Amino acid sequence: MARPDKVTAVAELTEDFRSSTATVLTEYRGLSVTSMKKLRRDLGVTTKYSVVKNTLTKIAAKEAGFDVPAELLTGPSALAFIKGDPIVAAKSLRDFAKENPFLVIKGGIFEGKAVSAAEIYKLADLESREVLLAKLAGAMKAILANAIRTVDALRIQREEKEGPLPVVAEAVAAEAVVTEEVPAPVEEEKE
Repeated sequence: MARPDKVTAVAELTEDFRSSTATVLTEYRGLSVTSMKKLRRDLGVTTKYSVVKNTLTKIAAKEAGFDVPAELLTGPSALAFIKGDPIVAAKSLRDFAKENPFLVIKGGIFEGKAVSAAEIYKLADLESREVLLAKLAGAMKAILANAIRTVDALRIQREEKEGPLPVVAEAVAAEAVVTEEVPAPVEEEKE
């Protein structure tokens, strides 16, 4: 029979798996407590980094509907449950692993599928959502500016061939203006 503390831990892990946009499994053997604190700080508030027993991880992942490969569940493991932008968290893990070779990224779960460490590193190489949206907005602005220049060039070309367009709008506006005569003020006669 399962102990109540393990049942609670599995329930919490299951909820973490379900509510995360991505999960990264790491090996932390050799990292000091200070290094672990720094890693948690680097990951930010949108990522929960927890040291977890492999058997509990396997049970919780299965209950959440994910299949974690057995080769990821060897050795001491810690999980990064990413609730924010997975690219930002992957970059933080990659950068921390460069500085601290004891942190080993083993793999993870992204969009409901198991991914390898190499795929997580590829994810870390992508630009963040904000940068991609800014580039998209810049490209759209450039396309619109190009379209406006093209239409203006066509207008100029037409005016060179046929002369300027008659200004119909100004003529209609001039006819619509009604002038109203204001009578002169009447002066009172002084006696």
